[in-house]
Amino acid sequence: MQLEVDNVHISYGGPDIVKGVNLHLGGGAIGCLLGPSGCGKTTLLRAIAGFEPVREGEIRLGGRLVSSPCCFLPPEKRRVGMVFQDLALFPHLSVADNIAFGLRRLEARQRRRRVAELLVLIGLEESGPLFPHQLSGGQQQRVALARAMAPRPELLLLDEPFSSLDMEIREKLAREVGRILKQEELTALLVTHDQFEAFAMADEIGVLHDGRLQQWDTAYNLYHRPRTRFVADFIGEGVLLPGVVQADGAVETGLGLLQGVGNGTAGGKLIPGSRVSILVRPEDVVHDDASPLQAEVLRRDFRGANILYTLRLASGHPVQALVPSHCSHATGERIGIHADVRHMVLFAD
Repeated sequence: MQLEVDNVHISYGGPDIVKGVNLHLGGGAIGCLLGPSGCGKTTLLRAIAGFEPVREGEIRLGGRLVSSPCCFLPPEKRRVGMVFQDLALFPHLSVADNIAFGLRRLEARQRRRRVAELLVLIGLEESGPLFPHQLSGGQQQRVALARAMAPRPELLLLDEPFSSLDMEIREKLAREVGRILKQEELTALLVTHDQFEAFAMADEIGVLHDGRLQQWDTAYNLYHRPRTRFVADFIGEGVLLPGVVQADGAVETGLGLLQGVGNGTAGGKLIPGSRVSILVRPEDVVHDDASPLQAEVLRRDFRGANILYTLRLASGHPVQALVPSHCSHATGERIGIHADVRHMVLFAD
């Protein structure tokens, strides 16, 4: 089922919390609303579910208008499933009975068959008689997902579903959930503040900031082709390094003269002499002992196979470099580097 959000504004009687959001999610696709706390992503999700009215704009599910200032379809009539942040499993019911909770209108044989196929789908076929407290956090998450999927909703909404889990299993579980949703051919929309969850699970991701949708795009484009400074700063790691555009389109920076395939700037064409900020990712800065360009190590974050160095250039500006961990340097040490910026992402100052 397609989801269409058209110029939606939401408020609680004061300033708008969601401000003119537009997005389209195709049938069978997995989308994600990504952003920091307080950006409006959960408020928008609740409006799609039917828990909040819209002040302006329209929400359509499968082409049917479900929310506008003059139309409001209640949640129970939207055929929308929801997985809440706290999971809300019933502790006194078995895993099988939790999954069957929304299937009371089916006859007993159909209920048992649907529960059995979902237990297989989530990899817990032997756990039907157990109770939620007997499962791990990740297993409980899969049970909550199966319960929401059981009535075959046309749209599934997931509100920060992995936030209570250990960081090391979030990305793995997000991939598993994405696989399950694809297997069921469900349209789904996830809300999270964790970009790695979003990357692991979603086909399209919308970055929200201060109630506004900054960009609705693939993970690749959000990382390599951010349209706003906020997206460039929020997605991945890196810095916005000041520079001056030269006559040939290259940019003079503290890393030297940078050239590459450019996106122009957010403000228009590259004008020689204009000041810009260029996005420099850690992989754009190469450790090179033979280079005459030196930078001081301000910080080192060990990451197993790599070390993420925060460096200070002679210009005083910081950059980051991702270096194999066998090249170990202490804080305060000066190391050689050179730039390898293949794609220039520029923003006009």
